Amino acid sequence: MSVSFAGVGQVCATFLGGGLTEGHVVKLTGSGTVGSCEADDAFCGAAVCCKDDACTVQVGGFLSVGYSGTAPDLGWVTLAADGLGGVKTAAGGGVRCLAAEVDAAAKTVTIML
Repeated sequence: MSVSFAGVGQVCATFLGGGLTEGHVVKLTGSGTVGSCEADDAFCGAAVCCKDDACTVQVGGFLSVGYSGTAPDLGWVTLAADGLGGVKTAAGGGVRCLAAEVDAAAKTVTIML
């Protein structure tokens, strides 16, 4: 039996925001606008599809993102952007989410926003 979280509870919204990379976490930068995250930023979701000056962002449900540094713990964790498009365990502020799966070889974590 295999385990899959793909698409479970997925909620997406389209925002303004150009020059973003699909799969990277993003933050709100203005009304209806998202942008790239810097290290330690709280993220609002991850870019799913980016075209011209718009970007569809997954803002809810399970998604897999890259992480840097030490692998996040499983369970309820606080994560922040790592400034490289992924996430890292947050020392202070960040986003509280459920880490359901960690792939240390691929350096990805599956979280529920």
